[in-house]
Amino acid sequence: MISGVAPRDYKTRYPPDPYGQEMSDNARIWPIYLEEAADFDANMLAEWRDTIDVLLVFAGLFSAVLTTFVVQTSQNMQPDYNQTSAFLLFEILKATTSNGTQSSLPSSPTAPFSPSPSDEWINSLWFVSLTLSLITALVAVLVKQWLHQYVAVVSDSSARDRARIRHMRFAGLQTWQVPMIIGLLPVLLHVSLALFFAGLSIFLFSLNMKVAWLVSIIGAATYTVCYYPSPSPHIPLLSI
Repeated sequence: MISGVAPRDYKTRYPPDPYGQEMSDNARIWPIYLEEAADFDANMLAEWRDTIDVLLVFAGLFSAVLTTFVVQTSQNMQPDYNQTSAFLLFEILKATTSNGTQSSLPSSPTAPFSPSPSDEWINSLWFVSLTLSLITALVAVLVKQWLHQYVAVVSDSSARDRARIRHMRFAGLQTWQVPMIIGLLPVLLHVSLALFFAGLSIFLFSLNMKVAWLVSIIGAATYTVCYYPSPSPHIPLLSI
């Protein structure tokens, strides 16, 4: 019996089985099992679905915001072609002036393009963060499909067959560690958010130190509060 559900009088609803028929297709043990399993599954799936729905919404919004930052900073990882064009014009001008005069021009830079260490760190952190966020959304969608198949109704079958199918599906959830996977999804999203804040701090330090320190302190304080051990649940408000 599930906690919070009134006990059922199965002896009144289902008369005793004839002797020797206690495990037959129409034995009362099967509908009793199915009713109890339905209550258990309803509570379990409701909690999982609420968690997955929240994760999908947050992962979608977070990925959209993060993509905006990545599009801007990824341009720093490739050569500036406007600067390359200016360099070529400089070479043409240098070759032209050297034909008819002895005047010299300052030498042009010849070092190959290399992104700055801060740009490498920022893009590395943000691309990994975006990848984890998208992985979280993908796995959440797959889990929703698994849960939909878990409660799919099997028609034209006896109560014993439906009970066996339900047990097989429940065993499959345990074999594939679906509860653990659902529990890991928020962890992936937390790691993704932490990487984003780390990259954001580095990005802001290259722009303005005061803003960077402010954002870093707020982000660190938020994560400290989130992971601080929860107080005891035995408080007056929870005892009402």
